[in-house]
Amino acid sequence: MSRALSLVVPVFEEEGNLEPLHQAITTALDGIPFEVVYVNDGSTDASGAELDAIAARDSRARVLHFVRNYGQTAALSAGIKHAKHPLLVTLDADLQNDPADIPAMLEKLDEGYDVVCGWRKDRKDARLTRNFPSWVANKLISHLSKVHLHDYGCTLRVYKREFIVGVPLYGEMHRFIPIYVTWQGAKLVEMPVRHHARIRGESKYGLSRIPKVLLDLTTVKFLRDFYVTPIYFFGWLGIALVGAGGVAGLAAIACWLVPDFVVIAACLTVVSPLLAMFGVVEITLGVIAEVLIRMHFDVRDKDPYIIRSTKNTGA
Repeated sequence: MSRALSLVVPVFEEEGNLEPLHQAITTALDGIPFEVVYVNDGSTDASGAELDAIAARDSRARVLHFVRNYGQTAALSAGIKHAKHPLLVTLDADLQNDPADIPAMLEKLDEGYDVVCGWRKDRKDARLTRNFPSWVANKLISHLSKVHLHDYGCTLRVYKREFIVGVPLYGEMHRFIPIYVTWQGAKLVEMPVRHHARIRGESKYGLSRIPKVLLDLTTVKFLRDFYVTPIYFFGWLGIALVGAGGVAGLAAIACWLVPDFVVIAACLTVVSPLLAMFGVVEITLGVIAEVLIRMHFDVRDKDPYIIRSTKNTGA
């Protein structure tokens, strides 16, 4: 296997961290051909100037400057698109990921794996505001996706190029890349990596990201289980709402017969048709989604499956 690496490093407001990071990368990868694609995600501090200085000194460093802050997912997407080598490594620029772990991760590829994910087993972050919410999120994502990892938030990962190029990345979807690559048939493994406390700058992550992650997780769940059959997603919800409307209607009739329950009966009389209407809308959305997904596959002449290998088929 070719050992040439492309490292993709999103950068946002990391002044002071970039020179030590590049030095750590060059030390860790001594003897391994590599390039580093730094993506300056609209930093307003001196990060851009530091990256340009690194690139002027080391031709292995390539720099992309965004016009504004688009987020880590967009930065990773741009870096992956501009990477040249057959193996891709992603890591953060805050010095909390350790480039010295990369050689050991490469050895995992030699064992037959296609993607190696870092696991910050001894994480150096605030327990209540960072570690605990992350633990809950990892459990939830693993349960819903059926791809069981301890640490979906660790950016330090190694990929064979063919499994990550073309993966659609939007919103906060970068944390779900391990899920996407398994859809492509990748064999995935997780291994413990070092994690250092942040010494400069401020974390870009906090509790405010939880709603975004939950919404993106809903999207991933939909794409995994209902992408080809969206009527099941919308239809079952619609049937449940229509059923709830019917139950509310029967309850309303019963309450109208009891003088003391007149107020409740009036409320249920309003709620019942609303629930039924919302249910019909959901079912209609499911039908529209079914039509759209069939148009998608017909127009692109694309099959809704991926074949890993064949035998005696002439293909």
